[in-house]
Amino acid sequence: MKESEEIYVKILCRYYSDALEEITVETMWATVVDQEKGWYKIDNIPFYGPAIASDDIVYAEFDDDEQMLTYKKTVSHSGNSIVQVILMNDSNPINEIRKVFELMGCPSERINDKYFSLEIPKSVDYLPIKLKLQKLEDSGDIGYAEPILSSQHTH
Repeated sequence: MKESEEIYVKILCRYYSDALEEITVETMWATVVDQEKGWYKIDNIPFYGPAIASDDIVYAEFDDDEQMLTYKKTVSHSGNSIVQVILMNDSNPINEIRKVFELMGCPSERINDKYFSLEIPKSVDYLPIKLKLQKLEDSGDIGYAEPILSSQHTH
């Protein structure tokens, strides 16, 4: 294997989801940062909600009960933010709304036809994104929540 190739692993997160109002299990892809220390970099956009954003460095260890690497804590925050979006009607297909935010520099991961998680990279100004989210909410097209807003996006 070339030294530049990244090693990917799956990390399990078990947590109480406010969005689902139940204990939830979510697995996320991560790359190995330092296997001896148990440090991994999250490589996808979390859906429901432990306090983790894409590119965060987390500590995970193998859990005998779960039989896989399991999230224990966040070691370093990336500065990225996560916004959860739910479609309230069928007037705009989900991929059209996702495309609007993608063109603004914000990738997303779709969960189903009504729900997606939106990543706000630390380098992106959140104000235009927030204004667009608010406009779509005011028109009744979406509802949204801001479970993880980094300090770069709260001023």
